[in-house]
Amino acid sequence: MRKAKPRKRYYQPDPRFNDTTVTLFINNLMWDGKKSTAQTIFYDAVDQISEKTGENGYEVWKKAISNLTPAVEVRSRRIGGANFQIPTEVNAARKASLSMKWLVQYSRKRTGRSMAEKLASETISASKGEGSAYKRKEDVHRMAEANKAFSHFKF
Repeated sequence: MRKAKPRKRYYQPDPRFNDTTVTLFINNLMWDGKKSTAQTIFYDAVDQISEKTGENGYEVWKKAISNLTPAVEVRSRRIGGANFQIPTEVNAARKASLSMKWLVQYSRKRTGRSMAEKLASETISASKGEGSAYKRKEDVHRMAEANKAFSHFKF
């Protein structure tokens, strides 16, 4: 167990939208420390979203992130020799982190030419309440609902 709580990190807002959430997303998207490449991918994806939907790409991306944000998740806990999946509420930082990670993960699995294209199409479908990342959120909620009987075993 930790001795002390880790210090909260504060991030610089990104240059184009002046938003720290975008910086966090770009950091999740980044591979091998190549931040400029990740920024290029993200900004290209936002531009493609604007072209495809006719709406502001940044707003569509924000809506997709909010649609993917989970309210509850299940955590495994061993009680009396049996493992139980206990539904717990997700704190705000983890909510944002999970939604971003899911969007990046399922964008990478998608078929398409470039990563920007894949990210754009997954973001559009997530903003509409469709797609693999949204399905993952629904599965997590369904699992928590199914295990509601064990919620009295909270941590």
